[in-house]
Amino acid sequence: MDFPKKLLIPQKTIFEIGSVSRLAEESLEYGPRGLVVHGNSLEKDGKKERILAHFSSSARVGCFLRAGGEPTLTEIEAVIRKARSARVQWIAGIGGGSTIDLAKAAAGLYNAKEKPVFYQEGGRLVRKGIPFIAVPTTAGTGSEATINSVIINEDKRVKLSIRDESFLARKVILDAGLLKWMPLTPMSYAAMDAFVQAYESYISKNTTWLSENLALKAIDLINRNILPAYESGSEENLSSLLLASYLAGIALASSRLGVIHGIAHPLGVLHDLPHGLICSVCFIPSIKLNRGVIGKKYEIINKILGEDLKDRIEKLLNSLNINSPFKGKRSLEKEKVIEDTLASGSTAANPRRIERGDVEFMLKELF
Repeated sequence: MDFPKKLLIPQKTIFEIGSVSRLAEESLEYGPRGLVVHGNSLEKDGKKERILAHFSSSARVGCFLRAGGEPTLTEIEAVIRKARSARVQWIAGIGGGSTIDLAKAAAGLYNAKEKPVFYQEGGRLVRKGIPFIAVPTTAGTGSEATINSVIINEDKRVKLSIRDESFLARKVILDAGLLKWMPLTPMSYAAMDAFVQAYESYISKNTTWLSENLALKAIDLINRNILPAYESGSEENLSSLLLASYLAGIALASSRLGVIHGIAHPLGVLHDLPHGLICSVCFIPSIKLNRGVIGKKYEIINKILGEDLKDRIEKLLNSLNINSPFKGKRSLEKEKVIEDTLASGSTAANPRRIERGDVEFMLKELF
């Protein structure tokens, strides 16, 4: 049986509407002092107050409100400073992929002697961090299920991972109720990002029986629920998308991804665009590149979708009003994009060997 040589998954996953209320009791296992890292969405409609109300009077739980955008090395340092000053025993991330990546990295590097950039550049983490709890509020990145945090290095203008097995969430709370009032545009970007991750995990050269089956289930769930969730936002559809994102996260953790994520990172940094949007518009060019080498897998995906993959993605992008933000614009620092894409670990996992001409083809398709 083709099984991952090493399987890392969160120790405990809670999948239930309203389960965010259990953050207090679940974190108590690690101590009464904690830090909740969150975004602006939690500030609305009293969400944060309702969550914090479940903590006892003896708990000492602080909050770190991030400004938004993609997480940076500087921001990690700011979270760690606040966490250390309060001597916290755990860190929770409640938000989208950027918030979870930030909280994950801060928890993982809480006891580290060096600055975050040292570990992003391959330095060995000797002193492990403190427990991390992930509570995603988008169905997209799957970050709650992985050991890596994707962080922008502002000085070098690159987006790279900081990863360590100890970064893995001790607990994950999947509460689709947190997605219910999510704006349609970021919801669609996140869901398409999850679709891309499932697709790339499935066709990756590192795929295993486990990652393939998890990825196919994610593809099925996303395909059946993405438009209904976009149109009505029912808890059932949102729960299915949230589960799909989580399954895709487990899959990619062992299989890695592909050229879409390889090129999305440098494009995102240089053009300051949402990651999910870039992944969405890179989907079709990737299919064109990989169609000839993935063989039977393409037909298996088509069977699940009930139509041709390329046709289905085109229809979804149209229905979700997702258009290329690059059309009619000039590609910034083309050589840097090509170099960073070719150097990416995601690109290395692509089923077709990616060369300079392939990256140039994708850029021509995008711009």
